[in-house]
Amino acid sequence: METIFITGANGFLGQHLTLYFASKKFNVIASGRGACRIPAKENFEYAELDLTNKQAVRKCLQLYQPSVIIHAAAMSKPDECNNNKEACFLHNVEATRYLLEAAQSFSPHFIYISTDFIFGENGPHAEESKPAPLNYYGETKLMSEELVKKTELLNSIVRIVFIYGAVWEGMRASFLHWVKNNLEQNKKIKVVSDQQRTPTYVIDICNGIKKIIEQKANGTFHLAGKDIISPYQMAISVADVLGLDKSLIENVTSETFPEPVIRAKKAGLKIDKAINRLGYSPLSFEKGVCLTFDKHKN
Repeated sequence: METIFITGANGFLGQHLTLYFASKKFNVIASGRGACRIPAKENFEYAELDLTNKQAVRKCLQLYQPSVIIHAAAMSKPDECNNNKEACFLHNVEATRYLLEAAQSFSPHFIYISTDFIFGENGPHAEESKPAPLNYYGETKLMSEELVKKTELLNSIVRIVFIYGAVWEGMRASFLHWVKNNLEQNKKIKVVSDQQRTPTYVIDICNGIKKIIEQKANGTFHLAGKDIISPYQMAISVADVLGLDKSLIENVTSETFPEPVIRAKKAGLKIDKAINRLGYSPLSFEKGVCLTFDKHKN
């Protein structure tokens, strides 16, 4: 069975990837900054690793020599990236460079987790759409994509968007859980309806990456949800699935929440290539919400 090395394993996607591949009987090495925050620890090994330390990265990868690296770690909050560009460049671009350089000697399949933030407006975007990042976070992810494309390693770039799914202790609450928690407390919330996304159930991403590994599929793939909807529509769906009062959800525009960093209003990713090449088959948003909150619906 292949050995998979996962970076950013303490993050939302990283924790799900770790537990998913461990459950599929892969040999999983989960790595992250600080102590392991993943609840179940019996089916994988954890390696504490600072990806900004070039020597530590080389030493760690030489120790394990995995057959697959899934690089999910990133400084991913656009506002933080804009406010501290030096740290953002170090964590997003240089860390990717260190991993690629350290992997040259044993030639793993390098899977880079990227984002729809490399694009501008007029989504949803296809894999070959012209990149036009609107903020520094998107710029650094695009720079890292270029590093990955230049390597001689077998490589795959996986772009994702607006991930949601189950959370547990130690995880940040997602947008869906924020909606649920407020509505359960009968608190009114304002949610924008003039933005367009393709929200993605996290296990769909895990399934898609597994297909990439099994098929040794190189190139760029968009692993996103099938539905193109607004955050307001997402919030209404959460209320419907959980039987909560949707009259508490106020429909507003993005002008209600001025942001220091530009984000695309019409974003999202097209998934035709992943469907046709990989056999990718994402759930509907409603079904994903049901699974997120463990609500069974036929």
